[in-house]
Amino acid sequence: MNIGQAAKASGVSAKMIRHYESVGLFPEALRTEAGYRQYGEREVGTLRFIRQSRDLGFSIEQIRDLLGLWQNRKRPSRQVKALAQAHIAELDAKLQELQAMKATLAHLVHCCQGDDRPDCPIIDSLAGEQPVLPATARPASRGNGLQPGRHARRP
Repeated sequence: MNIGQAAKASGVSAKMIRHYESVGLFPEALRTEAGYRQYGEREVGTLRFIRQSRDLGFSIEQIRDLLGLWQNRKRPSRQVKALAQAHIAELDAKLQELQAMKATLAHLVHCCQGDDRPDCPIIDSLAGEQPVLPATARPASRGNGLQPGRHARRP
């Protein structure tokens, strides 16, 4: 099958198939005399594996490791489990960062009157010298000290 058919069968776009080939995640396809890529069921299965791994948020390098484990029929499952557990830890850290961002933004929204006046603690915080959310992604409760209904004072 050609790249379009492989894309449709696997759920991976033709552009991404080319990308995966270019970064060495997926082997370059055999080509016809006319230069068209040709894929078989094995390659489509590999593309599905890659797509499902990406759907779970695994990085290209993690997928490279997973592919190696998938293709090694003598692999110990503890290696697969360890890789998945490490990914869960990464997802938990990202989730905490997102929750801190949400809490900070929710606090700023709560502090904004949302009326016809130009004063806005959201804009003031974004324009401030101090980061709204430090690199440590601290919770909003320790944020800029604004109280609900209060505006940050402009100098």
